[in-house]
Amino acid sequence: MENSVGLRERKKEATRQAVHEATLRLTVEHGFDHVTVEAVADAAGISRRTFSNYFTNKEDALLYGEERQIRSLVRLVRERPADEPAWTALREAMLEFAAQVAPLDREWAVRTRLALRHPSLLARQLANHAGMERDLADAVAERPGPCGRPVRPLVLAAGFLASLRIAMRTWIEEDPDREASELIAEVMEEMGRGFV
Repeated sequence: MENSVGLRERKKEATRQAVHEATLRLTVEHGFDHVTVEAVADAAGISRRTFSNYFTNKEDALLYGEERQIRSLVRLVRERPADEPAWTALREAMLEFAAQVAPLDREWAVRTRLALRHPSLLARQLANHAGMERDLADAVAERPGPCGRPVRPLVLAAGFLASLRIAMRTWIEEDPDREASELIAEVMEEMGRGFV
């Protein structure tokens, strides 16, 4: 029974990933406004109804990869040693995350560029980031150091996400030949001076 549940979940995840990748590919090829749910379903080899079982709309499908990465990063922060200071936990979780997906591919860059051009995607991405900020603040609230003050975890989470945005924007727009993980480490080191 347990094996069949595991297999079923893996198949569902594979379908979600296939739909996400088809949406991304079609968006890059044709532009987000010209992609329909029907075209995505066809490209992913599923029915329109099956698409609806997994995603509400094409925005959901396109940003699925980012949402999955957000959950993974928050989980890594929560799994850091309990006695580790908050900023250190955030930094080390990010470096661990970057190593797991390294080298970072340009899919993230494509999604970001698309989001900046399409208000519906930008709104959804901003909502994802706001949720991530709350989850990260919750994850660091119980850590040692001055996190006991109610506003401190929120400031740490916001500073952490700001450092990621700076590093990724630099990587996308200014220095694509440099490793993204190097830029992340450099920006987090600079940002962290106020938190350690």
